[in-house]
Amino acid sequence: MKTIHQACYDILRTQGLTTFFGNPGSNELPFLNDFPGDFRYILGLHEGAVVGMADGYAQASGRTTLVNLHSAAGTGNAMGALANAWNSHTPLVVTAGQQVRAMVGVEALLANVDATTLPRPLVKWSCEPACAQDVPLALSRAIHTAGTGAKGPVYLSVPYDDWKQQAASGVDHLAGRRVGVAGLPSASAIESLARELEQAKHPVMILGPDVDASAANDFAVAIAEKLAMPVWMAPSAPRCAFPTTHPCFQGLLPAGIASISGLLEGHDLVLVVGAPVFRYHQYEPGEFLPPGARLIAITCDINEATRAPMGDALVADIASTLEALSRAVSSANRAMPAPRRRPGPAPEEAGPLAPERVFDILDDMAPRDAIYVNESTSTTNLMWQRLRMTEQGSYYFAAAGGLGFALPAAVGIQLAKPERRVIGVIGDGSANYGIQALWTAAHYDIPAIFIIMKNGTYGALRWFAGVLHADGVPGLDVPGIDFCSLARGYGVEALHADSGASLTAALRRALDGNKPVLIEVETRA
Repeated sequence: MKTIHQACYDILRTQGLTTFFGNPGSNELPFLNDFPGDFRYILGLHEGAVVGMADGYAQASGRTTLVNLHSAAGTGNAMGALANAWNSHTPLVVTAGQQVRAMVGVEALLANVDATTLPRPLVKWSCEPACAQDVPLALSRAIHTAGTGAKGPVYLSVPYDDWKQQAASGVDHLAGRRVGVAGLPSASAIESLARELEQAKHPVMILGPDVDASAANDFAVAIAEKLAMPVWMAPSAPRCAFPTTHPCFQGLLPAGIASISGLLEGHDLVLVVGAPVFRYHQYEPGEFLPPGARLIAITCDINEATRAPMGDALVADIASTLEALSRAVSSANRAMPAPRRRPGPAPEEAGPLAPERVFDILDDMAPRDAIYVNESTSTTNLMWQRLRMTEQGSYYFAAAGGLGFALPAAVGIQLAKPERRVIGVIGDGSANYGIQALWTAAHYDIPAIFIIMKNGTYGALRWFAGVLHADGVPGLDVPGIDFCSLARGYGVEALHADSGASLTAALRRALDGNKPVLIEVETRA
């Protein structure tokens, strides 16, 4: 007869969840006891960094990934990172240890009181099994729930005395189960949408992260080319779903109601694919759509479909729907949209580098299939204007806007994509939220490159203070941080750049090597 411990590891092995990201506490030790040799445990030094690394790994690999946290306090430390994973539809199975069952009721130290409530609403499903024999079924359900439909994180709390208990008969049926979702719309629905797009005088397409996540970028390109349709990326897009060098590409939409409506002026049909409609940020009242425009959204998420304030929505699998639509539409008899004008080269000037100059150097030197992980929030628009991102899975950003994503996510993405170079572009304010991930990069020899845009201030907050007419706000500056010393303390090689020449030399050294490197770049505020 198998123990719960043995049965659960059989399920994890058969389902392919053999890489864990974790930071264990005492409640988790019985789960990790006799850790199998065919599994891999990636240690992070803070739970926020752990979930950030797992988030990046799961997004880049496309596979459901297991996270191992410590009870209530560890889960609490990870909640900011969990918000990003929830908003990016990242399939994570987050497990957390619980006190022994006999001690939960008296709220002993390290008991997770109301364990299933704690991570909500940032998970698709949350469970603490009623008895030990229910743990394997709950784990199986967690894996399938995380990885199907609109993917996302789930949470499983397990009392640590459950692992040694005997599993119930029939538990072996769980390991090999498969759960799939058939999400292709009917042929008539595809045909109807194709005809609407063909008959529109000035259609426009807006793409979101789920297009890139489902490896459907090429289908989006085919549709845009057939219909000679301009393409925008959705506001605050956490992934890039269209080549930024393509003539149809217009750029990144702003995150205000009135601004979006203004840019869509003149379009009679707006097709939104794989994105919320819309993820606004600053309050900018206005009409949701310009006069005469109709909106149709294709989304994998029923919540995104139902909460949209306008338009029709189709809940379906993104990749298969775009593939079918790319075959169904006919080529339009219209000129291709005018390509956006790329900005000219930024001049070399004395003193701290302009962010534009940093991105020009990066674009010139990085491999064409480089993966960029962005958390320099005040320079995001400049990145989209100046970096050529043409390959599937070339860009990642914190989907919920929670700081602490990029540095650990770059580690996880590099682990998932060893054949490509991962470059994190991170503000000096943001970097402090996930700095512990540098130790993981060094310890496991993960060759991500971390570029710290050091301007001594929270640039995005300074911009937003202007939007809100908030003057004299304290706490917006972060001077005096020595990121080179921090990196070396964690075991990562560090280089300082304060000119175009020194940044070029530092990047060349980092790209020529095969180990993690941090480059601290003095930039203008």
